[in-house]
Amino acid sequence: MPFVEEALSPSPPFTYETAVKKVKAAQDAWNTKNPEKVKLAYTSDSIWRNRSTFLQGREEIANFLTKKWAVENGYRLRKEMFAFTDNKIAVQFWYEWYTIDSSSNAKQWFRTYGLEDWTFASNGLMSKRQMSANDVAIAEEERWFKEGVDVNSVDIGHVHW
Repeated sequence: MPFVEEALSPSPPFTYETAVKKVKAAQDAWNTKNPEKVKLAYTSDSIWRNRSTFLQGREEIANFLTKKWAVENGYRLRKEMFAFTDNKIAVQFWYEWYTIDSSSNAKQWFRTYGLEDWTFASNGLMSKRQMSANDVAIAEEERWFKEGVDVNSVDIGHVHW
């Protein structure tokens, strides 16, 4: 029997409302920091470029995310849709995370600013993801996405868009 991938609603062609729903569903999934859950939003042969890392397939995606979230402590993410077509969505995102200096045990917070380009299969699973981002060191007082804050409620000024 041939392998049939599950579907993930909403599916293309996207409307404004369904594109936003897809973006927020991805945001919520990534904020779980559960690679096994997140990988299910992608086709089994999904192609990724994450900065300078190139991946293909769910297992490579899950392994990458496991390593990513082992380093990026306190990870909190917000995604916003800024363009879409029938089967593509472009996303702007921000996330905050910290590392711990091994010699001083001090936390260093970062905010990552980035863009993603997503392409979807007809079943609603993402078949391609390209991501570019920059990390900026910030002071703890500059954080937007502190514990207990709804990331969607943070007013991100036009300077950061």
